[in-house]
Amino acid sequence: MTHIITSLCVRDRGCIEVCPVECMIPGFPLNEWPWIYIDPDTCIDCGACIPECPYAAIFPEDEVPSAYKAKGGEYISRVGLTGHFEGVNHHGNKISLDTVKQLAAGEVVDLTPDIKPNYDFFKNGPGYSSKDNDTGA
Repeated sequence: MTHIITSLCVRDRGCIEVCPVECMIPGFPLNEWPWIYIDPDTCIDCGACIPECPYAAIFPEDEVPSAYKAKGGEYISRVGLTGHFEGVNHHGNKISLDTVKQLAAGEVVDLTPDIKPNYDFFKNGPGYSSKDNDTGA
């Protein structure tokens, strides 16, 4: 089993520092890989990353919600969305994403499609080579 970072991720990065096996990689390029991704083959399922995510974007794979009910104000970040998000991450670095949608209170979103990109990032995408382009955002 692994943990999954869902589209609620807006790249805070606090999770990366607490991972004891260094299996969390920020995606690049942002318009194709907007989240931080967990290598499912390396993740030891320790859960240290969960409390570090201020956006509650990380779940054990078998607990990724199919009907996540938004509190209101959260963002989802998925390829194909065209909204804009700006903020600062765990380190105070600017975050800017153009693949987002802000959720309304009570809006229900299926996060289970977010499982596949975590696997694809390492099997078919840039994987660990994405670290070479990491600017801290």
